[in-house]
Amino acid sequence: MERTKFVLDEKDMPSSWYNIQADLPEPLPPLLHPATKEPTRLPPPLFAEALNEQEFSKERWIEIPEEVQEIYRTWRPTILHRAHRLEKFLDTPAKIFYKYEGTSQAGSHK
Repeated sequence: MERTKFVLDEKDMPSSWYNIQADLPEPLPPLLHPATKEPTRLPPPLFAEALNEQEFSKERWIEIPEEVQEIYRTWRPTILHRAHRLEKFLDTPAKIFYKYEGTSQAGSHK
């Protein structure tokens, strides 16, 4: 029987977010102000200062604040499931995985 459920140990949970902007070939277009539709200047008045630092950072890794990590640990890590029957139905050599985050207080916003 092939393994279906994969659980990340809590000690292996990430402590940093990956920021794709560091690896893009060119910068993203500027954020537009929702009311004026004009490009905003840094820092835009739309976010709290800490969010501006994350949103506009060019760093590859952004440290997850300890307070946020503590909250994450209340319902994470989420079990990763392998979809063996879907793989068979699609007749694909690819391995297909999914996460069910319905038990998370925050839900899933992907």
